[in-house]
Amino acid sequence: MLRSLLTMSVATMLAITSATSFGAQASKATPNTPAGATVVLETTKGSIEIETLPGDAPKSVARFLELAKASFYREQRFHWVQPHLIQTGDPLSRDMTKMDKWGTGGSGPRLTPRPIGVAETSKRPFTRGIVGLAYVTGRPPDSADSQFFILKVPNPNLNGKYAVIGRVTKGMGVVDKIEKLDVITMVSIK
Repeated sequence: MLRSLLTMSVATMLAITSATSFGAQASKATPNTPAGATVVLETTKGSIEIETLPGDAPKSVARFLELAKASFYREQRFHWVQPHLIQTGDPLSRDMTKMDKWGTGGSGPRLTPRPIGVAETSKRPFTRGIVGLAYVTGRPPDSADSQFFILKVPNPNLNGKYAVIGRVTKGMGVVDKIEKLDVITMVSIK
């Protein structure tokens, strides 16, 4: 149920976006914030490099980097794949027998969510390649934990509702090819 709420929230916001917004990303200015470390996700389809943006959401980026350094995301599956986005970050996705619970897990005890505890909704526009921290529909943004999504298309309806933790700098072709059940085989930071 939580998985449905989490993924439906993001999916609903994406579905609301009109197709005309796809070309609008180039015309929008993005806040000038310094880039942080780059997280490299090696997947079954290739590499995805995510430049973190600690100036936009410092605590959310710190959690993402903490989990990446601890290999938390290794061997997790992309459990939610839509034409508009891909999502991962649920440790339950390592277990095929728990598919009905995918989207509900987190980095806390017994794989339960461990909320960051602050709402760091971003002013940066949600354009193609933006990486956002997901949270469950009906819960506040400060309940976000380990799950994140990567946009395949821009979605201004997400602006101001989620924390932007990074942007894909290499591997958007890989993002476009990711299918449900594809696995993150290795995570590194450069």
